[in-house]
Amino acid sequence: MVWSFRFGSSLLSFILLVSVMTGCGVADTGQSVITVSAVVETQPVPNTGDAADDPVIWVNPTHPELSVVIGTDKKGGLGVYDLGGRLIQYVEIGNVNNVDLRNNFNLNNVPITLVTAGERRRDTLEIYRLNPATRKLENIAARAIETVGVYGSCMYHSRISGKFYYIVTSEKGEVEQWELFATPQGKVDATRVRAFTVGSQTEGCVADDELGHLYLAEEDVGIWKYGAEPNAGTTRTQIDAVGSKGNLTADVEGLAIYKTGNTTGYLIASNQGDNSYVIYDRAGNNRYIATFKIGASATIDAVTETDGLDVTSANLGPNFPRGMLVVQDGNNRPCNQNFKYVPWHTIAAAVGLPASTNAQLPLPVDTSNSEPVPAATSVPTPIPAECNVVQAPGGPVFMPMLLR
Repeated sequence: MVWSFRFGSSLLSFILLVSVMTGCGVADTGQSVITVSAVVETQPVPNTGDAADDPVIWVNPTHPELSVVIGTDKKGGLGVYDLGGRLIQYVEIGNVNNVDLRNNFNLNNVPITLVTAGERRRDTLEIYRLNPATRKLENIAARAIETVGVYGSCMYHSRISGKFYYIVTSEKGEVEQWELFATPQGKVDATRVRAFTVGSQTEGCVADDELGHLYLAEEDVGIWKYGAEPNAGTTRTQIDAVGSKGNLTADVEGLAIYKTGNTTGYLIASNQGDNSYVIYDRAGNNRYIATFKIGASATIDAVTETDGLDVTSANLGPNFPRGMLVVQDGNNRPCNQNFKYVPWHTIAAAVGLPASTNAQLPLPVDTSNSEPVPAATSVPTPIPAECNVVQAPGGPVFMPMLLR
């Protein structure tokens, strides 16, 4: 049985008091489970088995209803989905595990949205531009850039230097940081500027651009906070732990930041071993706030075994007035894996977080392409019995997801 529970303000205050008193803020496992539901799911990825992995949200600065989700298919490439879950584009790349993006990268005096992903078969950094007019990806990599053995990855935009970075993690716990730069030919190249070791298998990562933090998820250990600047060294703080001393159950996977201001908001973690998600304060010592799960609705199945996730606080329209959380669903049976969209305001209400203002401000628009703006498609996509998979070039038509 799945229990839905809504925190009242007094109970939330009690939990926060316990968090302060215990330091690490260990959750009371005797409490009922807080449960929310997704309102949109994407078309399943074209490949079977454990294929979908990590999403990233691009917020359209002038037409939020035209925002998209880019998701990895680690057996094929990248899919671009609209807010209704429809597939706009599928780019065949290879075994792409994680994806991230940053706006306002200067490419020949044009601010662009830069998208990076790690390809595991070749251990390479893949670099794309998201065309805002077509909402499609365009390859702008200057060359094949080989890195440490690819597992997870994320990006960082320094407020100190203005530089952009790609950060890649490995199954051995190795971490590399690469500075991204434009070439005279209108491409993007990279050079390694930092390398260190976390300890053991590490995938999930997220950088807080405003505060200069880098969060890494060591899957069997917990979540670490490092400095994100290339000269930050290896000094770190553990903000939560796996097991009885913390709020996490291995594996700890994806990480994302919900911003309510320049320095305020929440850090979200995928607690894969418990099929749940953990919320921490973005500021200070990242105190533990709450844990919740994504249950089934009348039309969309529950979410389990989540790898990657992303979140935004931007107003994306009627379905997502306070932004949304996007998660990978590891068991989308009988269909291939996909991604689920959860309105943030439902999470905030269930957990007892204050109603927040939308902090993600409009960004300069890439005007280097003059194609007409496409019509918005924010109505959720109905997924028929055949799972409505759009065949990728050279890829398979729908087959039921292999049980793992």
